[in-house]
Amino acid sequence: MFCYQCEQNVRFRCLDQMGVCGKDDLTSKLQDILQYATQGLSYYTHILNQNNISTEKYDKYVIEALFATMTNVNFDALRIKDMVVEVCKARDEAKNIALKANIAEEAILPDYATFNFVDDYQFIQEAWYKTSIPAKQAQFGKTITGLQELVIYGLKGVAAYLDHALLLGFKDEEVYKFFHESLSTVSISDDPSVLLKMSMDVGRQNLKVMELLDKAHTSKFGNPEPSKVRITPIKGKAILVSGHDLNDLYNLLQQTEGLGINIYTHGEMLPAHGYPELRKFKHLAGNYGGAWQEQQMEFDNFPGAILMTTNCIQFPLHTYAERLFTTGLVAWQGIKHISNGDYSDLIQVALEAPGFQEDSAEKFIFTGFGHNAVLSNADVIVEKVKSGEISRFFLIGGCDGARVGRNYYTDFAQSVPKDSIILTLACGKYRFTKLEFGEVAGLPRLMDVGQCNDAYSAIKIATALADALDTDINSMPLSFILSWYEQKAVAILLTLLSLGIKNIRLGPTLPQFIEPEVLEFLVRNFNIQPITTAEQDLQEILG
Repeated sequence: MFCYQCEQNVRFRCLDQMGVCGKDDLTSKLQDILQYATQGLSYYTHILNQNNISTEKYDKYVIEALFATMTNVNFDALRIKDMVVEVCKARDEAKNIALKANIAEEAILPDYATFNFVDDYQFIQEAWYKTSIPAKQAQFGKTITGLQELVIYGLKGVAAYLDHALLLGFKDEEVYKFFHESLSTVSISDDPSVLLKMSMDVGRQNLKVMELLDKAHTSKFGNPEPSKVRITPIKGKAILVSGHDLNDLYNLLQQTEGLGINIYTHGEMLPAHGYPELRKFKHLAGNYGGAWQEQQMEFDNFPGAILMTTNCIQFPLHTYAERLFTTGLVAWQGIKHISNGDYSDLIQVALEAPGFQEDSAEKFIFTGFGHNAVLSNADVIVEKVKSGEISRFFLIGGCDGARVGRNYYTDFAQSVPKDSIILTLACGKYRFTKLEFGEVAGLPRLMDVGQCNDAYSAIKIATALADALDTDINSMPLSFILSWYEQKAVAILLTLLSLGIKNIRLGPTLPQFIEPEVLEFLVRNFNIQPITTAEQDLQEILG
């Protein structure tokens, strides 16, 4: 296998038979083949789009296929294989529509437009090599291949957010058209300027999709409000919900109401407590989960580890397979996959488990500082900035991971001036979210904006404050300190760059698919910088 799409593949450790995420060689290769086949489907759907022929039937295939190839989303080789077959079938249908309409010719075509899958181990090995990153590097070189992958990884991240929005009934046809066009052309382009422009376009589309998902969430669950969340367990039966999908959590809360089961959130589900329509369920008991390095200890203490993860597994869960249920696109061999929204099996297991035998000491943190909540206090914040009571804002957020070095973000958060405000989002915040930061000028110094997709909220907050201060984001007393792990972080970074935001500090390591020539471009145009030490970076920021 060859995989360098996430930050955890230290020194190319994902060159062997098992990725650091737990993905095996066969699954990895099938995911690459699925991506390749999806590009073939997009080749024909792009032709149909250009001729105003609806591709609604095929749009979801493309989004779900890309989502399924993301880090820690779907590790079920059999399901991936089925998806390859489905995508190839859909491609042939789209091709036939194009041929009958006389808008496509069976002339010289990209290989992915004619690829046909054979369920044979030897075929899979040979097909993977032809579609692999090493094959692309041999054809285009590492720099062009890295730029192509930058676009593709960004699209994968956007696909995750687009799928969440679609599950709530929100979609954008123009975004689908962009996906088809990009996927059908990215792997045949060898022009660095074209690929760099395409990556910025991915960032702009991601902003649209994050706005769409924000609308989907607030339409169904209300605007997030600052809320106190218990982070220690209480006596009783328990289910822990991880992942990102708020709608799955909502449905579980409905089905467990009155059954005496407390529902806890974990990881990126913490922001759920800020939404009025979710918080109204009294058995939404609290959040139980911290930074990556704490998770095994916490699961060891969770009775029976009755866990439901939604759409994205945020950490290796091999040792918890017997006690894990999944929903959405998530699949892992040997783990119960709930695809019909009926959680009765999960509920029964929770009822049979011992649950927590006693209450733990109370401890709380806060969440719910979305753009609506923060900007309702914009006048106060601007006044405090102008008076000097608030000196600076730090956006410290992004992904968490198991690699050494992520303590940097805790060190940085603890070191910022006491008269500054920390905005944070995504799962990386659990490195420091349980610490006490107090207040400044009557406002909390630590404001949890939400999930990774709530980068939209952070952008909206920053833009509004910049306007109120009669300046731009780059001239504001605002610093971006980001961690990355997988492809949603890539999409968000491209969004920030597409908005012209400069001086971002990124870590704990830079993406391995970013070759020196591309890094030079990013440094020259955006002054993007790798993190060093918290002390040195903070000294440079503050001058």
